[in-house]
Amino acid sequence: MRAITYAEFGDASVLSLSDIDEPNPGPDEVIVEVRAVGLNPVDWKARAGYLEGLIHTVFPATPAWDVAGVVVKLGADTPEFSVGDEVFAYARKDVLSSGTLAERVAVPVRALARKPTSASFEEAAAVPLTGLTALRSVRRANVRAGDRVLIHGGAGGVGSFAIQLAVLAGATVTATASERNHEYVRELGATPITYGEGLAERALEAQPGGYTVVLDFAGGGVLAATTAVLAEGARVVSIADGKGAAALGGSVVWVRPDATGLAELADLIDAGQLTVAIARVYPLAETAAAYRELETGHVRGKLVVVP
Repeated sequence: MRAITYAEFGDASVLSLSDIDEPNPGPDEVIVEVRAVGLNPVDWKARAGYLEGLIHTVFPATPAWDVAGVVVKLGADTPEFSVGDEVFAYARKDVLSSGTLAERVAVPVRALARKPTSASFEEAAAVPLTGLTALRSVRRANVRAGDRVLIHGGAGGVGSFAIQLAVLAGATVTATASERNHEYVRELGATPITYGEGLAERALEAQPGGYTVVLDFAGGGVLAATTAVLAEGARVVSIADGKGAAALGGSVVWVRPDATGLAELADLIDAGQLTVAIARVYPLAETAAAYRELETGHVRGKLVVVP
């Protein structure tokens, strides 16, 4: 079958379209025929070797962890699913080798949920990692009605979901974004402010009482830049700055595969309470170009690859 592989760490030029063996399911796995794959920044960071020491890579490796598709084969003990089920997953395994940028992939049932019925395969593939990261962050910070939430990186994949989840929880949300994304952030339910010099002043102008929750999906020192806006007892969560979060009594989030969380997100999508933004869809043969676009850091919404 066709898959994207790389045999050494490097930039997008190390990616190639290859023929590899068909996967076989383990006892608690199913084989998913891939209809769409969502790309995430962690994919290219792993390909560049930045995650060595955290997760081991076995070459040749296939990148990506997000997937949406159809179950075509069952493992020995997978009563939760049937052949023909439409599913989606954050299919990260303990070793980086057999990722989702392939025509078929083996996925553990602990990572798999039924696809939102109202979403396309492309939309479903754009949800898993970013949606679960947002859900875990909002819950780790215990966001609730009456909270004043500041989200760093509001127009990104994680931030756009976090805005919606925080608003659903009853919070008032302010989010940083570039000016070209301000209207998008407003549509999601947040008050947009521009990042950069003077950020703290703009944040306090938007919310003079300060913030009871800060969610950092941007990194780059933004937590230190907004220390002055924290209300007493504020809860801080980051996915990009563990030291900065810890200095403020907060924590860092690393997301694990979570079928239950995905099912919750699917329910919210089907209820019309959570929207998914697709920036662009690429064919499998143009995966390297898709990652080059992702690596610019200026993509609003998600990039998706279809085989």
